Amino acid sequence: MTKTITFNELRAIKDSLPDGTIHCIADEMGISVETVRNYFGGQNFKEGKCCGVHIEPGPDGGIVVLSDTSILERALKILEEK
Repeated sequence: MTKTITFNELRAIKDSLPDGTIHCIADEMGISVETVRNYFGGQNFKEGKCCGVHIEPGPDGGIVVLSDTSILERALKILEEK
């Protein structure tokens, strides 16, 4: 399932997460911390991998098409619990 969101919306979700959440998501999903950071707009592909994120330039930081929403869904669930 794909999801389209603006880059600024995606970054706002990441910035709203409690400290340590990126590490928790990485541990739960069995992926590197840098891969989770890359999902939210990071650019460290030496340590992390690309994970189904495609960014097109435009207003609000551009449009982001997420081909895998599992990291986003987990982040939103954590925010709901917060």
